Amino acid sequence: MHDLVADLALVASRTISRRRASSSSRASRCLRPSGRGYDESIRIIHRALDAGINFIDTADAYSAGESEEIVGKALAGGRRDDIVLATKIWFPMGEDANRRGASRRWIMHEVEDSLRRLGTDWIDLYQIHRYQPDTDIEETLGALTDLVHQGKVRYIGSSTFPPSAIVEAQWAARDRHLQRFVCEQPPYSMLVRGIEAEVLPTCARYGMGVISWSPLAGGWLSGRYRLDADQTTPFSAARRRLAERFDLSLPANQRKLEAAEALAQLAEEAGMSLIELAIAFVLNHPAVTAAIIGPRTMEQLESQLPAADVVLDHALLDRIDEIVPPGINFNPPTAGGPTRPCSRPRDGGRNASAGGWPATD
Repeated sequence: MHDLVADLALVASRTISRRRASSSSRASRCLRPSGRGYDESIRIIHRALDAGINFIDTADAYSAGESEEIVGKALAGGRRDDIVLATKIWFPMGEDANRRGASRRWIMHEVEDSLRRLGTDWIDLYQIHRYQPDTDIEETLGALTDLVHQGKVRYIGSSTFPPSAIVEAQWAARDRHLQRFVCEQPPYSMLVRGIEAEVLPTCARYGMGVISWSPLAGGWLSGRYRLDADQTTPFSAARRRLAERFDLSLPANQRKLEAAEALAQLAEEAGMSLIELAIAFVLNHPAVTAAIIGPRTMEQLESQLPAADVVLDHALLDRIDEIVPPGINFNPPTAGGPTRPCSRPRDGGRNASAGGWPATD
């Protein structure tokens, strides 16, 4: 059973792709089951939908398919037509070596299981969860194109692809007249800014939307990690499985703690919570379509929803840059691309380096 009840994505009013329609004013990503049970998970999903969220994203591997089942149950009774439904494929779904990856064989098989678990006839956005260099991208795109032609999938996307693979997929789609990835789903937060160097400019160049995950940097920006906070209280099962990422005896984690403390103090000075600052930081980037959040409780959901309406001014963004420079990853294990210094564009490209890039709307 997965720890997270839900990962929600709040979005700016931007389309998933400049060349393909599919937009929302707010969006919700993976709504996953937890030990709190199906009923609580569904209650959180319904609250998110009532708050104006209209985009739900999950994956076959989340809780071995249970997340898709819960989303399907939550959307039963007439709610399916009101949302954009996304899921992903790639991670293992069993011990068999063929029950994973991005091969034609597995894609054509697993999409049927996802459709069954979701209780729907079509998936609005079907994404490849990770880049697989030993599978020809043309094979992957060919299978996904067939699913689009069959009406089982509307659009396709990628998740945590390196910039070179993003470009390769776009060129392969163009040269072979295949469906193209319309969006990328990378990690992005005030502590994980590596994608600012190449991934975000690449996505903007090809008209791709960006649905970024972990704006709270795996919990580091939730407000729990402060210099004077008690870190002996119980952690979730997910945190225990990733103990090294939160072991404060490690110098790298101590540096993250110091940065999180500085950002928390900055949020207090600005009159907002650290959670709101963290999510708003991601949403304020002109190349980002959606910021994925991960509430496990109704209280967490309510604390994160207001971030969609927070706008950060240039002075505040400059203060963030002083704490964590643009293009730098403080949290390498969760980073999705190479790291190099750069500048963060604001308001569609002001103060940008590396040639700058336009907003995606």
